[in-house]
Amino acid sequence: MKSLNHNNIHTLWLLMVILTVSSYVLGKLGFSGQLSVFILLLTAVIKGSLIIRDFMELRGVSLLWRIIMYGWLWGVTSSIAIIYLFSL
Repeated sequence: MKSLNHNNIHTLWLLMVILTVSSYVLGKLGFSGQLSVFILLLTAVIKGSLIIRDFMELRGVSLLWRIIMYGWLWGVTSSIAIIYLFSL
């Protein structure tokens, strides 16, 4: 399994900080509605994928582990989206 080099981990960390700050700014500016929820869920999926793949170093593991981890991520995100859409 290939580990991340020093520069790549900092780039990923910076990307995650930018995504977090953008989510905060979206809420602070008072944006709401379906588009905002979609953007927030997409941000969560991107950050979750980065954590699973790079910080947990599950890039080169067996298919079963990837199905479990990404399945959990997509399952939770999809559940939130479906519940939100049905609550409108």
